[in-house]
Amino acid sequence: MSKLVRVGISHGDINGIGYEVSLKALCGEKLTELFTPVFFGSPQIVEKARREFGLELPPVHIVKGEDVRDGKLNIVETGGVTHMDVEPGIPTEKSGKAAVEALEKAVAALKSGMVDVLVTSPISKKAVQSEKFHFPGQTEYLQNRLGKEEHALMVLFNDYLKVALVTTHLPISKVPEAITKDRVLFQIKSFEKILKSDFTCDRPKIAVLSLNPHCGDSGLLGTEEETDIVPAIQEAKNEGILVFGPYSADGFFSTGAYRNFDGILAMYHDQGLAPFKALAGDTGVNFTGGLPYVRTSPDHGTAYDVAWKGLADPTSMRQAIYKAIDLYRNRTRHAEASANPLHKARQEKTVDKTIDLSKEEL
Repeated sequence: MSKLVRVGISHGDINGIGYEVSLKALCGEKLTELFTPVFFGSPQIVEKARREFGLELPPVHIVKGEDVRDGKLNIVETGGVTHMDVEPGIPTEKSGKAAVEALEKAVAALKSGMVDVLVTSPISKKAVQSEKFHFPGQTEYLQNRLGKEEHALMVLFNDYLKVALVTTHLPISKVPEAITKDRVLFQIKSFEKILKSDFTCDRPKIAVLSLNPHCGDSGLLGTEEETDIVPAIQEAKNEGILVFGPYSADGFFSTGAYRNFDGILAMYHDQGLAPFKALAGDTGVNFTGGLPYVRTSPDHGTAYDVAWKGLADPTSMRQAIYKAIDLYRNRTRHAEASANPLHKARQEKTVDKTIDLSKEEL
């Protein structure tokens, strides 16, 4: 029997829908036979959610040290908050502080090997801001804490569509200056690696979107295509990457051209996420590619308008959990298949000799 993947889940903002969607996603009689959940949050708020939403959760185990147990809903207590601190629909200093502490403990558990993958619940980007947390989002925080490369790659995906971003949480006024040939080229290469290792695409075809309407109309509506995007695409092609474009975003999605590619690289947040969310509905998952660990999240926010009303849909959170497990297994298999073949051959010869010797002894 293969080892159960340990899935770390941070509770996000306690006043949003993080507890509801996370715990709804963890209901199910045989769920703990599929993976081992490790929830970073408040046991008191877990109990509050269980009662208010009528949830049938797995047996709860409060983790001491790194004593994670299979067959249980493991809870790592964080934040010093209880059910008395919940203020539905309102981002507060306390909810922001608790979200950051849960995230920090979950990241520490990921680095120590206590959990295998990380799924983050939504946070309030305003409430978390402090001297300790000064990032525009969790993606940038995780890049800072876990990253080995210059830019983490935000990838939104479901079973049929994968959209990555050259820039992430950046004011629209600052996007053009961030679109450089080097950055676009780096993200093309990073996306190709991710599609191969994490999504099992042997020879991925990547479409690159333009920054300006109509691909800049030969410089009339902008020059970034001519000066940065096209040269980056050409250099990537010279290196053997199957990359195409740039394509004008409106026609690309409206005509269904996206169906011809394994991945789409958009220049900025809303250019990629607006059409993705319209097409993917509740099945979308946010994945932070380019990190040495697998991190996913649902592709929605805190949804304060429906927080603690029993109305939140757990579909995206459930998908984030199961897709994190799939990505982890894909990456593990890819690493094994990509291992040094000479080293692997030596290992196999050693095993063969051991078997032969055993037969002789018999």
